[in-house]
Amino acid sequence: MKSHDCHVFLHHFLPLSICGVLRKEVCEALIELSYFFRELCSKTLSLDTLHLLEKSIVLTLCKLKKIFPPFFFNIMVHLPIQLVDETKNGAPVQYHWMYPIERYIRRLKSYVRNKVRPKGCIVEAYIAQECVHFCSRYLDGVETRLNRYRRNYEGDVQQLNKSKFKIFLQVEKSMHAKKYVELNS
Repeated sequence: MKSHDCHVFLHHFLPLSICGVLRKEVCEALIELSYFFRELCSKTLSLDTLHLLEKSIVLTLCKLKKIFPPFFFNIMVHLPIQLVDETKNGAPVQYHWMYPIERYIRRLKSYVRNKVRPKGCIVEAYIAQECVHFCSRYLDGVETRLNRYRRNYEGDVQQLNKSKFKIFLQVEKSMHAKKYVELNS
């Protein structure tokens, strides 16, 4: 699994999968750990939530220490205590994600053709890609990655490039849409 898959598994699927399978104490501790990471990684954070998370993670780790043997605990298990401070000092967690960097490294690894000299292959392919990218900006009438159409687009080519088409609603439909949005937001 990729790291993002593990992230989703920890936040959403782990609590569902362990209920009824493990003992009650183990389930509670693991669900609390999952909740901690889900809240810490949410898009909106408040200082009150961070203070509550800071207090709750200590209790959760104490519960885990009662359940698991001592050799399970290394420095990485105590890392969540530091994550709240890092989030308070920095910014929300999604601004520190490593997922885009991991994806980019995977793309660079795909450039390797000669396993004896991987760095040279990466540099050569990266320079070639940059040259093609630079030149494609100045080619007219040639389809490139930058000017090709969306995969599922079925309309007129000229309308896509100009993107000046607008949808005008009748006054009555506009009022109904506005009322619907106001009542349901």
